[in-house]
Amino acid sequence: MKDKMVPLLVIGALIMGVYFLFSGGGKKPGTSVAVKLPVLSSTAAGGQAIFKTNCSQCHGPNAGGTTQGPPLIHKYYEPNHHADGAFYRAAATGVRAHHWRFGNMPPIRTVTTQDVSKIIVFIRDVQKANGVF
Repeated sequence: MKDKMVPLLVIGALIMGVYFLFSGGGKKPGTSVAVKLPVLSSTAAGGQAIFKTNCSQCHGPNAGGTTQGPPLIHKYYEPNHHADGAFYRAAATGVRAHHWRFGNMPPIRTVTTQDVSKIIVFIRDVQKANGVF
Protein backbone atom coordinates (compact mmCIF):
# COMPACT_ATOMS: atom_id res chain seq x y z
CA MET A 1 0.00 0.00 0.00
CA LYS A 2 2.85 2.42 0.86
CA ASP A 3 4.43 1.76 -2.54
CA LYS A 4 1.25 2.97 -4.27
CA MET A 5 0.92 6.09 -2.10
CA VAL A 6 4.31 7.61 -2.97
CA PRO A 7 3.55 8.08 -6.70
CA LEU A 8 0.13 9.53 -5.83
CA LEU A 9 1.69 12.01 -3.41
CA VAL A 10 4.28 13.03 -6.00
CA ILE A 11 1.59 13.53 -8.66
CA GLY A 12 -0.52 15.54 -6.20
CA ALA A 13 2.46 17.75 -5.32
CA LEU A 14 3.19 18.34 -9.01
CA ILE A 15 -0.42 19.30 -9.71
CA MET A 16 -0.41 21.77 -6.82
CA GLY A 17 2.92 23.22 -7.98
CA VAL A 18 1.61 23.77 -11.50
CA TYR A 19 -1.56 25.34 -10.09
CA PHE A 20 0.37 27.84 -7.97
CA LEU A 21 2.76 28.61 -10.82
CA PHE A 22 -0.03 29.47 -13.25
CA SER A 23 -2.38 31.07 -10.75
CA GLY A 24 -0.01 33.89 -9.86
CA GLY A 25 1.73 32.01 -7.06
CA GLY A 26 -1.48 31.76 -5.10
CA LYS A 27 -2.09 35.51 -5.31
CA LYS A 28 -5.63 36.47 -6.18
CA PRO A 29 -6.43 39.34 -8.54
CA GLY A 30 -6.51 42.59 -6.68
CA THR A 31 -3.63 41.72 -4.41
CA SER A 32 -0.53 43.79 -4.78
CA VAL A 33 3.05 42.95 -3.99
CA ALA A 34 5.42 44.95 -1.83
CA VAL A 35 8.00 46.65 -4.01
CA LYS A 36 11.48 47.74 -2.98
CA LEU A 37 12.67 50.60 -5.17
CA PRO A 38 16.36 50.59 -6.11
CA VAL A 39 18.42 53.68 -6.83
CA LEU A 40 17.32 54.49 -10.36
CA SER A 41 19.43 55.61 -13.29
CA SER A 42 18.27 58.79 -15.05
CA THR A 43 16.67 56.67 -17.80
CA ALA A 44 14.85 54.50 -15.25
CA ALA A 45 13.75 57.60 -13.30
CA GLY A 46 12.35 59.04 -16.53
CA GLY A 47 10.56 55.75 -17.14
CA GLN A 48 9.16 55.85 -13.61
CA ALA A 49 7.69 59.31 -14.22
CA ILE A 50 6.09 58.17 -17.51
CA PHE A 51 4.85 55.00 -15.80
CA LYS A 52 3.25 56.99 -12.94
CA THR A 53 1.40 59.19 -15.43
CA ASN A 54 0.21 56.45 -17.78
CA CYS A 55 0.30 53.07 -16.04
CA SER A 56 0.14 53.43 -12.26
CA GLN A 57 -3.64 53.77 -12.05
CA CYS A 58 -3.90 50.07 -12.88
CA HIS A 59 -0.43 48.67 -12.11
CA GLY A 60 0.33 50.70 -8.98
CA PRO A 61 2.81 53.55 -8.45
CA ASN A 62 5.80 51.18 -8.38
CA ALA A 63 4.32 48.43 -10.60
CA GLY A 64 3.20 46.38 -7.59
CA GLY A 65 -0.37 46.02 -8.85
CA THR A 66 -3.80 47.30 -7.75
CA THR A 67 -7.36 46.06 -7.83
CA GLN A 68 -7.42 47.30 -11.44
CA GLY A 69 -4.35 45.57 -12.83
CA PRO A 70 -1.65 43.01 -12.05
CA PRO A 71 1.75 43.60 -10.52
CA LEU A 72 4.48 43.85 -13.14
CA ILE A 73 6.99 43.02 -10.42
CA HIS A 74 6.06 39.38 -10.80
CA LYS A 75 7.61 36.28 -12.35
CA TYR A 76 5.04 36.39 -15.18
CA TYR A 77 6.67 39.55 -16.47
CA GLU A 78 10.31 38.51 -16.22
CA PRO A 79 12.26 38.85 -19.50
CA ASN A 80 12.20 35.09 -20.18
CA HIS A 81 8.39 35.01 -20.02
CA HIS A 82 7.42 38.47 -21.28
CA ALA A 83 10.27 39.92 -23.29
CA ASP A 84 10.49 43.66 -23.85
CA GLY A 85 8.49 43.32 -27.06
CA ALA A 86 5.44 42.34 -25.01
CA PHE A 87 5.48 45.76 -23.33
CA TYR A 88 5.70 47.57 -26.67
CA ARG A 89 2.78 45.51 -28.02
CA ALA A 90 0.75 46.03 -24.83
CA ALA A 91 1.01 49.81 -25.09
CA ALA A 92 0.36 49.86 -28.85
CA THR A 93 -2.42 47.29 -29.19
CA GLY A 94 -3.57 46.35 -25.70
CA VAL A 95 -3.53 42.89 -24.17
CA ARG A 96 -6.10 40.12 -24.01
CA ALA A 97 -6.42 38.92 -20.41
CA HIS A 98 -4.55 35.63 -20.04
CA HIS A 99 -2.69 35.38 -16.70
CA TRP A 100 -4.99 37.38 -14.46
CA ARG A 101 -8.71 38.10 -14.10
CA PHE A 102 -8.57 41.87 -14.49
CA GLY A 103 -10.03 41.91 -17.97
CA ASN A 104 -8.40 43.06 -21.16
CA MET A 105 -5.92 45.95 -21.15
CA PRO A 106 -6.73 48.65 -23.69
CA PRO A 107 -4.00 50.23 -25.81
CA ILE A 108 -2.28 53.18 -24.13
CA ARG A 109 -2.11 55.68 -26.95
CA THR A 110 -0.57 58.42 -24.82
CA VAL A 111 2.86 56.75 -24.74
CA THR A 112 5.38 56.69 -27.55
CA THR A 113 7.80 53.91 -28.42
CA GLN A 114 10.54 55.96 -26.75
CA ASP A 115 8.37 56.30 -23.62
CA VAL A 116 7.86 52.53 -23.50
CA SER A 117 11.63 52.03 -23.81
CA LYS A 118 12.14 54.13 -20.67
CA ILE A 119 9.27 52.39 -18.86
CA ILE A 120 10.89 49.02 -19.62
CA VAL A 121 14.19 50.20 -18.11
CA PHE A 122 12.28 51.23 -14.97
CA ILE A 123 10.33 47.96 -14.74
CA ARG A 124 13.37 45.75 -15.36
CA ASP A 125 15.46 47.62 -12.77
CA VAL A 126 12.70 47.27 -10.17
CA GLN A 127 12.12 43.61 -11.08
CA LYS A 128 15.82 42.88 -10.66
CA ALA A 129 15.93 44.69 -7.29
CA ASN A 130 13.00 42.58 -6.13
CA GLY A 131 14.40 39.21 -7.19
CA VAL A 132 12.08 38.64 -10.14
CA PHE A 133 15.10 37.65 -12.26
